[in-house]
Amino acid sequence: MTEVLLTVGTRKGLFIGRSNGGSWEFDGPHFAAQAVYSIGIDTRGDVPRLLVGGDSAHWGPSVFHSDDLGATWVEPDRPAVRFPKETGASLERVWQLHPASAAEPDVVYAGTEPAALFRSEDRGESFALVRPLWEHPTRSQWVPGGGGEAVHTVVTDARDTEAVTVAVSTAGVFRSLDGGASWAPSNDGVSAVFLPDPHPEFGQCVHKIAQDAADPDRLFLQNHWGVYRSDDAGATWTDIGAGLPSDFGFAMVAHPHRADTAYVFPITADSDRVPADRRCRVFRTRDAGENWEALSTGLPQGDHFGTVLRDAMCTDGADPAGIYFGNRNGEVYASADDGDTWRLLASHLPDVLCVRAAVLS
Repeated sequence: MTEVLLTVGTRKGLFIGRSNGGSWEFDGPHFAAQAVYSIGIDTRGDVPRLLVGGDSAHWGPSVFHSDDLGATWVEPDRPAVRFPKETGASLERVWQLHPASAAEPDVVYAGTEPAALFRSEDRGESFALVRPLWEHPTRSQWVPGGGGEAVHTVVTDARDTEAVTVAVSTAGVFRSLDGGASWAPSNDGVSAVFLPDPHPEFGQCVHKIAQDAADPDRLFLQNHWGVYRSDDAGATWTDIGAGLPSDFGFAMVAHPHRADTAYVFPITADSDRVPADRRCRVFRTRDAGENWEALSTGLPQGDHFGTVLRDAMCTDGADPAGIYFGNRNGEVYASADDGDTWRLLASHLPDVLCVRAAVLS
């Protein structure tokens, strides 16, 4: 029987759910009163490691880890993520915790605010600043978005440990092909409708990127207005938003096994951040964005106002895939059949900021 772990980061702590074939049990909150903006589930070792980016209003941000599925937590004696003194910067938030591929079993990346990338070589116990991105010559022209200026997405390539892609709000997509030694903007085709030049080299407000299950060169991107696909690892992008009720949104998730399959949660507009048409619907493409279908069986059918944030939708790696999302109403929904049908797992939680899931056995 498949055992699945679901972690839910909220404005007031972390909730952990476990399922063995249908029923779910949740515990928490862990890190009570802390906002949990990032979660990483690292299944590359002998035992899974949970990584959590917590943010205490009193003590500030920190990265914690657990090797017993949340029964106990470790916070390093020295901050795991910190800016070198000479940068003059201080950590405001950890937006992303991304375990790299199995080819680098100890490497974890952290994306932060201020917008920076950190790399760990000890499974997330300590991190070092990736200076070439921090010192990029365009940085002085990066402008914070409504949610601040942050590296919020990291994509690695199992075929090539030197290839790393990040998304920055609001600087756009940057790629490195040499392990972080150099970085280049990678936004050809992605619009920035809020700028005088809607097609700049950088300055786009990218909300999320997901990598195709079968072709690592195929990427899906949810922009601040616009849904895109790249077939060349981000070198160029094509608009695939036709057929959606709105091409504004935050989340973008790829199916863990099926090629050309991705999921979005459309939002009405940047000025009206509620579900498109006020309906709770996930949209799925199974042909790389040529067509989209609404998935709503089991979801609320009346007016709905639960916004899904960029890291608040995920898959669990099962086949058929479990798809999960949480919203700012404090609701968590799950599908065990690739999104065809849904059910409510939890309600009345604090504002859901991020969700991560994994198959344990």
